[in-house]
Amino acid sequence: MSAEKLALNLEEVSFEDPRAARLRDLLNKELLARYATAEEPTLPAAARSALSVPAEDFVANVLVVTSFGHAIGHGALRLLDGEWEVKRVIVDPAARGLGAATQLMAGLEQIAAAAGARRVILQTGGKQPEAEALYRKIGYKQIPVYPPYNTAIPSSVCFEKELEG
Repeated sequence: MSAEKLALNLEEVSFEDPRAARLRDLLNKELLARYATAEEPTLPAAARSALSVPAEDFVANVLVVTSFGHAIGHGALRLLDGEWEVKRVIVDPAARGLGAATQLMAGLEQIAAAAGARRVILQTGGKQPEAEALYRKIGYKQIPVYPPYNTAIPSSVCFEKELEG
């Protein structure tokens, strides 16, 4: 399917939306497959704690939905020590390459900017080169690893993007 023939729309939903939950589950499985080792089959407790965000801390949950009604992407925003942080970004592997991630990130940035944010920040892992490439392509600049990841997951790669107000 080409992007020209498939309209993609953004839909802000509750954290509990089952489509959002399905995509977050996909993300968790993908991350575990990338980061788990024989010696460490699950994430260390400190990393799990740093990555765990209570549902009530999210200020926006956004889906990318096709014109056929299929949710193919998810991203969220939370406030972290006064900063707007992008979290839980995933595009269903079967739908990658359609521009969903770029559209999703633009939507999250618009939500944050409309709420007065001057920038957004995000954390990703060193075993996610596709994510790093996307963020750089859409204007994110690498920054030092920030709390809580600096101690819990020091191998993190963190980014920021200044927003137009």
